[in-house]
Amino acid sequence: MSDFNEPFAPPPAPEGAASQEDKTIALLTHLSGVVLSFIVPLVVWLIHRDKPDHAFLNDQAKEALNFQITMAIAFLACSVLTLILIGALLAPLVWLFDLIFCILAGIKANEGVAYRYPFTLRLIK
Repeated sequence: MSDFNEPFAPPPAPEGAASQEDKTIALLTHLSGVVLSFIVPLVVWLIHRDKPDHAFLNDQAKEALNFQITMAIAFLACSVLTLILIGALLAPLVWLFDLIFCILAGIKANEGVAYRYPFTLRLIK
């Protein structure tokens, strides 16, 4: 018979399931890319890359890092193309693309679904 004064411990999460804390950090990692580019995904990935119990967070941080590196390359191309005026038109479109897909990725990550960005260079494996 159990004692009512014992603290309640929830059952352990099934293998492969992400904790709510990992989902929230993954959400913030994806959304931070709009403002801080690849800095936050890089820090989160470096902190959690050797921790097998944070596999979901590691995967999503790598995905966000790859996408933000791709966006940084796109913004660099836009700045070079500004010399012929087309870059000034493309930069807002790249930023809008970044914003939309970061929001979509954040929503999916918060649901515990591993999101894959389209048109992304997979530099970090």
